[in-house]
Amino acid sequence: MNRVWSAFRARPYLGNVAGYTALFASADVFQQSVLGRRGSPGVDWRQTARVAAVGFCFHANFNYQWLRWLERRLPGGGAKAVVGKVVVDQLVAAPLTISAFYIGLSLLEDKEDIFEDWRQKFWTSYKTGVLFWSSVQAINFSVVPGVARTVFLGGGSLLFTIYLCHLRQHQHQDLQVQNK
Repeated sequence: MNRVWSAFRARPYLGNVAGYTALFASADVFQQSVLGRRGSPGVDWRQTARVAAVGFCFHANFNYQWLRWLERRLPGGGAKAVVGKVVVDQLVAAPLTISAFYIGLSLLEDKEDIFEDWRQKFWTSYKTGVLFWSSVQAINFSVVPGVARTVFLGGGSLLFTIYLCHLRQHQHQDLQVQNK
């Protein structure tokens, strides 16, 4: 375990981005396998690849840089710094990351209206996210060492991405049933 931690500390960018991307893909596989896509047996690996691509291309890289910037602007783990980081995170990063998720997947799916999912699901996702992420980020900023914050955030993202994938998939199925 010491070797893994040493390698992670030596190359935090690679470890954080790889870990975050794997957690994003895992969230989609979990959502498909456990929460299910009604009437669709098995895992749609192309869908998982799209979720992983959005996780890698935007979320992992953005969050790695974002957390570093946030720590430079509001250093420390005291109550005032943690509250400041959480508030700024929810006002700036949350809308960007939720938007990137919905718009990014719509782009990769070559949808005619890439903003449709975003318009339908953004506010629900954001309100839920504020409750969820405020707690996760408070722990992240006060307890987790800086070198591991992106991966810790990725663990939270595993849970939140399961929610986003389920919300997205469930509403797609409801629309398909209505159109039949």
